Amino acid sequence: MAVGRPRQFDPEQVEDVAMKLFWVHGFDGVSISDLTAATGVNRRSIYAEFGSKEELFERALQRYVAGPGGYVAVALTRPTAREVAEAMVHGAADATTGEQRGCLLTGNEEGLAGRRCADVQDIARRFDAAVATGELADVDTTLLARWISAVCQGISVQARSGASRAELHAVADLALAGWPGTAPRT
Repeated sequence: MAVGRPRQFDPEQVEDVAMKLFWVHGFDGVSISDLTAATGVNRRSIYAEFGSKEELFERALQRYVAGPGGYVAVALTRPTAREVAEAMVHGAADATTGEQRGCLLTGNEEGLAGRRCADVQDIARRFDAAVATGELADVDTTLLARWISAVCQGISVQARSGASRAELHAVADLALAGWPGTAPRT
């Protein structure tokens, strides 16, 4: 068994720096040289730890979903469909107006569309449950989930374009004014 030098860096710190770089510049806008300059870790060590730039990007995405983008998972645990929608759009306004603006998942990098579609399916399933219990009127839950997702993505684009957090919360409130309402009581 070959013995190498011990690792001189924290992989999680590299993932965090990479996440921020990819968030600002996108996958194609970040080179390995950019990553080495920002992390202080040499190219060979980055490849030894992460395998490739693509694999580092995937780990950075996982870090994003568990961190700043975690509002989606939190929203899905809310007790009512309306509260899910509120947590989604207001969570997007908060998450996209911090130190980094916009959303890492709204890029066009390979695999991101699949992640966005999976989020829509998760939201639709949550709304299906609300329809089944009579909490939500009989609506096209996939369309409703796409609408909420589109509002969140629009908030992200507006944040990247300079809209303030307060402006984006106002957009979120306006979007929620179109909420379909509850099922009629029988």
